[in-house]
Amino acid sequence: MGKLLINQNKLNDKVIKELIDICPFKALEESDGKLEINAGCKMCKLCVKKGPKGVVEYVEEQVKSIDKSKWRGIAVYVDHVCGNIHPVTLELIGKARELASKINHPIYAIFIGNNIKESAKELLHYGVDQVFVYDNEELKDFRIEPYTKAFEDFINKVKPCSVLVGATTIGRSLAPRVAARFRTGLTADCTVLDMKENTDLVQIRPAFGGNIMAQIITPNRRPQFCTVRYKIMNAPERTEEVKGKITLCEVNKEDLKSNIEVLDVTEKEKEVSISEADVIIVAGRGIKTEKDMAMINELADLLGAQVAGTRPLIEMGWVDAKRQIGLSGRTVKPKLIITCGLSGSVQFVAGMNNSDHIFAINKDPNASIFNVAHYGIVGDLYEVIPKLINNIKNNIALV
Repeated sequence: MGKLLINQNKLNDKVIKELIDICPFKALEESDGKLEINAGCKMCKLCVKKGPKGVVEYVEEQVKSIDKSKWRGIAVYVDHVCGNIHPVTLELIGKARELASKINHPIYAIFIGNNIKESAKELLHYGVDQVFVYDNEELKDFRIEPYTKAFEDFINKVKPCSVLVGATTIGRSLAPRVAARFRTGLTADCTVLDMKENTDLVQIRPAFGGNIMAQIITPNRRPQFCTVRYKIMNAPERTEEVKGKITLCEVNKEDLKSNIEVLDVTEKEKEVSISEADVIIVAGRGIKTEKDMAMINELADLLGAQVAGTRPLIEMGWVDAKRQIGLSGRTVKPKLIITCGLSGSVQFVAGMNNSDHIFAINKDPNASIFNVAHYGIVGDLYEVIPKLINNIKNNIALV
């Protein structure tokens, strides 16, 4: 990073006017004969390149390098409710094993809660080298202050080079809080993770509305934080063999005090989530009217599938918002997904491209969805789907 430096001693009325006229963002302002840079500056450096020589300079900031050898291991935050481990944790352990193998680092898990010692043993069946357990009465219910303190204690003691957190409600609250304490970077909703030999974590995620894939690294800070959605990574197989160990950690109870008092906990009514579905039928912009959703629903009923939709149908109210797939919706990884009349935008594909079998129906042979589909039919969905329904009813195999 760098900054713009104005040599005020080289200014006069003519130079000030020239520089103000050069800036296309009106980021230069005169104040009592001096020139100041306001928040409108986009660091385009036109004032340096086209302005009077030596008046405005771009100065690179000296970034203090760190000793990366002091930070070792890849840690996974264990997301849970009353000791019941969220599946995203197992997916992140699988990715952590892959990343750790490239740099020969251990895999850690940080488990924070109350009465969780028995649950912690389960993590050892998935290849975790060491589980750090913070089991304390003050950590019974999730409250941001004590959980952050326990997480901070873990990082100070263990010094992992990277920390992977599930993008759940708790993970999205906790990860930025802890990252801020260590003045380090955090990349949210990563879709791809990789590791460099120098232990820099390569974090890739869609940006600018999904129009580009941004590659982000944190070269001068440790630990490196990222959050990953459920159903993005693959969980490892559970093994009977256990090699790792469990370490019980203690934190001063005074440090676990919170300004939040939990008076009662009411369990949320369980809903059928498309994230857990084995078969999904997705309705896209190709559906012309709301009544045509009956055709999609019939196909879903025949296949024992759940119905999902893309943003246009959600905004029109034809599909429930909880059934939207994509960056601004849910991430899914079913055994079979059938897309009906949708183009395959980057935003949508990012939420379903890990599905086992992707079957696409679109009348446009150049639709982007065919780039990720395993099987595809180029045709009008209003002709294809009724035939598909009829074939299923008559047990006719598709060739």
